[in-house]
Amino acid sequence: MTADQLPWWQTGIIYQVYPRSFQDSNGDGIGDLKGVLQRLDYLRWLGIDAIWLSPIFPSPMADFGYDVSDYVNIHPLFGDLEDFEELLHEVHARGMKLLLDLVPNHTSSLHPWFVESRSSKNNPKRDWYIWKDAGPEGYPPNNWLSVFGGSAWEWDEQTQQYYYHAFLKEQPDLNWRNPEVQEAMFDVMRFWLNKGVDGFRVDVLWFIFKDEQLRDNPPNPDYTQHMPAYDQLLPVYSTDRPEVQGITRRMRGVLEEYTGDRVLIAEVYLPIRELMMYYGVDNKGAHLPFNFLLLSLPWDALQIAAAIDHYEGALPLQSWPNWVLSNHDRPRIASRAGAEQAGVAAMLLLTLRGTPTVYYGDEIGMRDVAIPFEEIQDPQGLNMPDKNMSRDPARTPMQWDDGPNAGFTGGRPWLRVDGDYPRRNVQLQKKYPWSMLNLYRRLIALRRQEPALHRGHYKTVYADTQLLAYTRHSEGSDVFLVVLNLTHRPAYFKPQDFTFGGTVEIAVSREREGNKVSGIISLNGDEGLLVRLDK
Repeated sequence: MTADQLPWWQTGIIYQVYPRSFQDSNGDGIGDLKGVLQRLDYLRWLGIDAIWLSPIFPSPMADFGYDVSDYVNIHPLFGDLEDFEELLHEVHARGMKLLLDLVPNHTSSLHPWFVESRSSKNNPKRDWYIWKDAGPEGYPPNNWLSVFGGSAWEWDEQTQQYYYHAFLKEQPDLNWRNPEVQEAMFDVMRFWLNKGVDGFRVDVLWFIFKDEQLRDNPPNPDYTQHMPAYDQLLPVYSTDRPEVQGITRRMRGVLEEYTGDRVLIAEVYLPIRELMMYYGVDNKGAHLPFNFLLLSLPWDALQIAAAIDHYEGALPLQSWPNWVLSNHDRPRIASRAGAEQAGVAAMLLLTLRGTPTVYYGDEIGMRDVAIPFEEIQDPQGLNMPDKNMSRDPARTPMQWDDGPNAGFTGGRPWLRVDGDYPRRNVQLQKKYPWSMLNLYRRLIALRRQEPALHRGHYKTVYADTQLLAYTRHSEGSDVFLVVLNLTHRPAYFKPQDFTFGGTVEIAVSREREGNKVSGIISLNGDEGLLVRLDK
């Protein structure tokens, strides 16, 4: 299969936009769809192929859009359906794709479905959610915990039963064992597919089925006090149930009702072996079960090398890998690995085999921002104040220029802007050839141009306590060697069983570009080299 025949989601770059924080067009301090529209030319300039929008549906915003009250409309904060249709048209006009965040596990407690379900035990939608009688002495039906703290069961005084919520009590879980729920959500997908969206990122897909017997989850023997309260138990009965695979296949089937390469991306935080199940039998599950290894592993060359090989070795035949460095739920890569390593991380993300997802702002080296306690808005942070679990630091406004509020808004931003924005912004970095932004742009351009980088094979060459090195190669094309120093100290690449010579094509430190290398390569700390090998 040639590159032209491969689906776009295998050769392209996905860019996650957190709409509240990307660009505000009306001065209310919150990003919106017209703001995204204003920045499309920037994304095209960067080389992005697809934009994934975090939720933009009507919502009381208890969890900033992940508590949906209407699946087939747009929250007024972000605009309206006309704004969405204009954005979609302009995205497509620029040769890019648009993906939406689908939230099928739970709704808002204000969604009409739940309002009906809650009205009485006899309501036709009662079984659309998970309602259970109290246990002995009025206790919840089992010991399951909420991700956001406390019991996952909420007592409803009116109907004298508990309902289940894996997250906030304002986010009741749907009962996916009910066929009517399944069809309703498939119709939601069709509504947006009919408008022309190119696919979905499916929120917490591994949560949607629960153990039919509601058995207690076992204690986690590795739990320590610094961990979230949710981790006290192993969620073996409340997540990753076998029935999820059948529903994933049916979601994929909905996409297959439409022409074009529509993509289904699954949010699944699971170990590698369990993650592979989400590709489905004969690769008929999710096209891309999100691979979050780089979000959770220590920034250690040996561990990362081993994890890459483990992941590559576990992939089902004909399935396609993917990689993520940051997202809206986890600390940014510049804060986890250090600002000096952010360029090395970019080279890793954009040269590994598989589809990369870039989190907005990572391309300019944005970092997590300290949000004072009185300004915290994230419910995870508010509910566990002693754990420092707020996700707000990774969700701060995009830094566009050195003007007021970094060019994000003319009003008061919903979250504070990082104070470093006068020296870390898109406008400045565009002009500076050695900037992080231009490193991203050049890596993306070379990746698009070279078959070895966008569809070629991966092979580990070397790893030690400092260095990770690998090759990318494709039949009939040049071979590339990637050598990354994941430490701040000088290191020396001197493999025993790998003879090479070549030219540095792209380097984190541009001064090295064009240099010939062979035999042994000396690397400064925080250095990464992409070498085109001699033929």
